[in-house]
Amino acid sequence: MQQAAESCAWVKELVDSGDVYRPMAWTAGQAWRLLRSAEDLEESGLSVSLPNWWRRRPRPQVSVTIGAGAPSRLDVGAMLDFDVKVALGDATLSREELDALLDGDDGLVLLKGQWVEVDRDRLRQAVEHWNTLQRQAEGGEISFIEGMRLLAGASADLRHEERTDDERHWVHVEPGDAMREILTGLRRPGALDAAEVADSLQGRLRPYQHEGLSWLRFLTKLGLGACLADDMGLGKTIQVLALMLGESRDRAQRPGAPLPSEGRDGPHRTEASLSGHGRDGPRLPGAPPPGEGRDGAGRPGAPSLLVIPASLLGNWRDEAARFAPSLKLRFLHPAETDRQSLADIAAAPEAHLAETDLVVTTYAMLVRQPWLAEVSWRLVILDEAQTIRNPGTRQSRAVRKLSAHARIALTGTPVENRLGDLWALFDFLNPGLLGSRTVFQSFVKSLQAREENPFAPLRQLVGPYILRRLKTDRAIIDDLPEKTETARYCHLTRAQVKLYGQVVRTMQREMESAVDIARRGVVLRSLLRLKQVCNHPSQLLGDGEYRPADSGKFLRLTEICEELAERQEKVLVFTQFREIIDPLAEHLTAIFGRPGLVLHGAIGVRERRDLVARFQSDDGPPFFILSLKAGGTGLNLTAASHVVHFDRWWNPAVENQATDRAFRIGQRRNVLVHKFMTTGTVEERIDEMIAEKRKLADDILAGDAEVNLTELSDEALMDLVRLDVTRAALD
Repeated sequence: MQQAAESCAWVKELVDSGDVYRPMAWTAGQAWRLLRSAEDLEESGLSVSLPNWWRRRPRPQVSVTIGAGAPSRLDVGAMLDFDVKVALGDATLSREELDALLDGDDGLVLLKGQWVEVDRDRLRQAVEHWNTLQRQAEGGEISFIEGMRLLAGASADLRHEERTDDERHWVHVEPGDAMREILTGLRRPGALDAAEVADSLQGRLRPYQHEGLSWLRFLTKLGLGACLADDMGLGKTIQVLALMLGESRDRAQRPGAPLPSEGRDGPHRTEASLSGHGRDGPRLPGAPPPGEGRDGAGRPGAPSLLVIPASLLGNWRDEAARFAPSLKLRFLHPAETDRQSLADIAAAPEAHLAETDLVVTTYAMLVRQPWLAEVSWRLVILDEAQTIRNPGTRQSRAVRKLSAHARIALTGTPVENRLGDLWALFDFLNPGLLGSRTVFQSFVKSLQAREENPFAPLRQLVGPYILRRLKTDRAIIDDLPEKTETARYCHLTRAQVKLYGQVVRTMQREMESAVDIARRGVVLRSLLRLKQVCNHPSQLLGDGEYRPADSGKFLRLTEICEELAERQEKVLVFTQFREIIDPLAEHLTAIFGRPGLVLHGAIGVRERRDLVARFQSDDGPPFFILSLKAGGTGLNLTAASHVVHFDRWWNPAVENQATDRAFRIGQRRNVLVHKFMTTGTVEERIDEMIAEKRKLADDILAGDAEVNLTELSDEALMDLVRLDVTRAALD
């Protein structure tokens, strides 16, 4: 009791007066004082018994309902009804009851037969704020984008956090009946009625792939952007092909108009919303009739557009021929179509594409063929959509100019390094949802200041449009072998130790006089040189000798591959350096007793297909060395059961993409991943730094995972690159 008196003034008064030893009849205000002090009393060692209703903290709340009725259409430009009232539980307060609360005292108030807590200032602020927002709404409606932001716990304009932790107790925002039904379909694909799979699909969808098809069908019917972010190797391609076969079936059943070319600002018409269940799953309130959508794009008869890296042209052609041979594809790339035909299509797209289901082109061709932005596509689909993560590139700008009824992004890494990747992706999928780039950056900073679950509003905002399943989830796929990742520590040879020390001393000397951009250049150049030294001294010196005995990594690679050669197992070797591919190939040829294959950016698209086919054959080459950028995405190389990352990209998402060339559906052997790392060097220390932030690629919204080395202090940088000779040296 003495300790409680020291922390609570009102307890001290009771102790000093002796009232604490006598029964007392308290006013509601005095009871409220006790209830609010319960935690302090318990911390003092007292036992406090509280009524059950206080545990629930009953309070009158501003109750905001968004989307109770079905909108005439639903896409990012739709309008949702917006209702504000004050309620106690399920009971709405009358104007007289609310006025009485606001004019009365703070504390406990007997309302509708129960005691409730009232903070007049906070309740009044909440009521005034939301009433103002309702008055500003056009005709009692707000945009779909604003509604989704409010339902996620953000502000309507993303410029400030709508509700602080304390204010959330006085405001409750919920979707109305129509919006709740739609959100259930977005967030729970398993709750959707299964979309009918076209008879022309040559293959059988796994259960999770069927769910993915239903989800894609559901969002594209609504005119909303969808990010299929399944782990690499789970079959995003076949899910899209199944979707396109359904679209082709619909076009055949509903002969369409000629290919429109009004562009993004073309006319559109809206029809009364329909409810019920059609052949392709639920038709929720607000769903536009098939073929209607954003900005007049994608009327019946319009083909869809698939944009891919050039390296995947052969892969998509082969997969389409295998799973969807009836699908009418047209490739817009010199590797697949002669230039005269490309020119003819560009001159009259309506005539040449009218019977096409899916037009396939590359990111580079978008820039060279500006007419693609003048066509109104049914769907625009991006494969390896992380390609547009930098919104300032010409390819990214060209993608965002495309007009479509709905948009789909396929990527195993929706976020690679930073949350800016997410903004770039959604600026394509659902433009405006995350605001401008500047507004989004400010919004993220405000979230980072939250104490608990800081990124919850952002996760709630983008979550409905992202479907992510992992290979490691046995509930998704239970017949895939195991993947084991292991760090293979390598020592430096004497030659490497000597060169490493020279690079560090040069870096320190150059940083003493360099500032701003020049300093960043010194840091990046020095880090590159250190990575080259860690690979092999000859890579830095350029002498072309590449003696295996001069590199700890070459020696480690020898140990691993000699064992693989004995067992006749195949291996993929990834490196980010083009210049070391040939020396590695020569070294491995000697170990395996026969040559392998190499792939880098200078190898053409057609030749890549032949390389993959040769490696996948039973008697194919024993090893495949690939540059990380050229071979890290899109290839199916399940003939290999071992993956070696010879040097580290220092980006877990990129490395995982490369690993999943082997660890994907079709793999029947366990996959062992060897990540080479020289001990006592910058490679080991940066690996420790990014290990703490590795969750971002999987969790999407966990924070900013980029390790910005150029912004470290000189002291921190030198500590990062210093050589621990005791641990690094081979002997």
